[in-house]
Order: sequence, then C-alpha cells, then structure tokens
Amino acid sequence: MRTLRALGLLFAAIAMTSSAAHAEYPDKTIRIVVPYPPGAFNDTLGRIVAQKLSEQLKESCVIENRGGAGGALGTKAAAGAEPDGYTLLFGNASALVVGPAVYRFRDYDTIKHFTPVAKVTEGYEVLVVAPDFPAKNVQELVAYAKANPAKLNFGSMGYGNLTHLAGELFKLQTGTDFTHVPYKGSPEAVAGIVTGQVHILFGEVAGLLPLVREGKIRGLGVASATRNALAPELPTMIEGGIPDFVALTFTGVVAPAGTPASIVNKLNAAINESLRPAEIVTALGKLGAEVRTGSAQEFAAFIAKERDKWVDVVTRTGIKAE
Repeated sequence: MRTLRALGLLFAAIAMTSSAAHAEYPDKTIRIVVPYPPGAFNDTLGRIVAQKLSEQLKESCVIENRGGAGGALGTKAAAGAEPDGYTLLFGNASALVVGPAVYRFRDYDTIKHFTPVAKVTEGYEVLVVAPDFPAKNVQELVAYAKANPAKLNFGSMGYGNLTHLAGELFKLQTGTDFTHVPYKGSPEAVAGIVTGQVHILFGEVAGLLPLVREGKIRGLGVASATRNALAPELPTMIEGGIPDFVALTFTGVVAPAGTPASIVNKLNAAINESLRPAEIVTALGKLGAEVRTGSAQEFAAFIAKERDKWVDVVTRTGIKAE
C-alpha cells in the first residue's frame, strides 16, 4: 500500500509539473524594464505600450524603471533575467546600439544577450543652427565649414550618445572639421545652440521643432530617408546633398536570449496589434515617434545593421569611451 501511495504521489507531482510547464503564456504579470527614470521620453512610450500589451494579452504588464549609466544599468539587468517571457526590456537606440558601439560593454552584448521581439517606433535627428548663422541650408553649411576649417563646433547632448555620433557622421560624410562640445543633457545643449555657444546641433525632431517654429533656431535638414511627417517643410539631409545620411532613433521590445520562439512570436503579434489603432499612431506621432512594426526577425536584422553602422563611425573617428 505504501508503495502504491508513493507511486501515486510521484505521478501526481509529474502531472502537476508537466501542467505548469505547458501553462499557456502568459499566466502571471510581465515586467517591462525601462532603463531610464520615470517621466523620460522612453518611459512615456513604454507605459503606452505596456498598457496596450496588457489589453492584448489579458495579463498585467508593469513598468520597472531602472535608470543609470545612460541606460546601461537597466539593460544589463534585463539581459540577466530568466528567458521565460516575464521580463522584457523596452530599449532604444542608445541602450541597444549606440552605447554598446561606443563603450563596448563587458556586461552585455546586444546581439548575444537579447532576442529581439518587436520594433515599436522610429524617430529622426534634425540638424539645427542659430537663427543668425550664415548658412541657410545644408549645402551652404558645408561650404561655410570648408571655408572656415577648424573654426566651427557642434554641440551634443552628451558624449557617446546619438547626437554626438550624428555630428561625427556629418563630419565624415562632408569632409568638414567641427570641434565637439558635449553638454550634460538636452536642456543645456538646446540653450547652447539658442545662445550661439555652438554652431550646429543634432537633436530629435519632436524636441527641437517647437523652437524652430518659434524662430529661436533654424532647421536645416532631417536625417531621415524621407521627409518627416511632423516637419514636412524641412528637407532631408539627403536632399541637402549628403547621400544616405540617416540618423534615427528607435524604440523596441527585446527579451533575454534563449526566450522560446513561441513566446517571442506571441509577444510580437500582440505588440503589433496593440499599435494598429489610429489613435495610438496619432498619440505616438505627437511625441515625434512614428510607429514601425514588423516581425521579430526584421527587428533583429535592423538592430544588427544599426549596430554595425555606428561601430563603423566610432572606429573611423577614433571615439574612445570616457
């Protein structure tokens, strides 16, 4: 009798384990790490996605803010989580491609330690100058810079971020010479261009466009393949005579490497569906973020291409981590 009872308990335990292993995903709260403080641009986008994803999956999705080191701390934490679909990262260009290109992090490698799930949005850098700057367009800026070698500078919103690398890419592709002036953040950099402390600045369209329309700064070109919906009056950098000049921001969801394909595919479908409604597209558009959905495989290829692009810029310019 004892033997039969023991066997019965064993079979019951196996059945319970098998049932738990095959429970339909998700069956508990999903944690989405945002590697920036509450209230930041990416936090706002992440909360919109979390809310809509909760509705699609019929399960709670909560945001966990883990800011620090330009997004590296939260990204590292997400990379080390269990690959079970219950910890995700809402990453952006800085955390997933630009930071790793500049700093060559030992703690995580975007390609090795993450499985791309879904791209959410794209945004673009815009090149601006002070309103009294002599150049009125990109071609005039290049000509003016070549006529005044080593006399001009460009501002950025921090060493090693996208605004810095966009300026370095501009120098490479135009053969011009600008001195880099890094600021501690967006407010300081914007103040620098408005007051004329720096001659040119790259920054996100949504953040700089109001100042352009108020006449406090002048927009010369958008670093996108086609004109931006927020500022259709601004030509692209390509139209300004710089072939293939694209410097884009993006956001997307990734999971720790090893997350099962079935979970990745379910999340991808749910995220894409949650971003489909026109009101979501409009709301994100007002934030300067254009919805860009697709498959997990397309997002993986996109990340790899972007990483290679900025690694090449870092290598060619000799940028060193500080």
